Amino acid sequence: MVKNIARNRLLGLWFASVAVIIATVIVTGVHVHIATTALLLLLSIVPPGIILALWPAAPPPTIGEILYAVNTRRDRS
Repeated sequence: MVKNIARNRLLGLWFASVAVIIATVIVTGVHVHIATTALLLLLSIVPPGIILALWPAAPPPTIGEILYAVNTRRDRS
């Protein structure tokens, strides 16, 4: 499943899960300390940054795609 998921969808799921955790904490009325708040903020910022930095956005074009693009431009001139 992870191979077929887009990075934008994965980031959306990550932010949604962090929002659910924060909403659960607020609804249950748990007393949150500064360290817990810092940990939640850190969890909502650092992993998505790592995902964006390491996950390639799009595969490079293949040789066939490059050659096809060159041939179609010559035919139009």
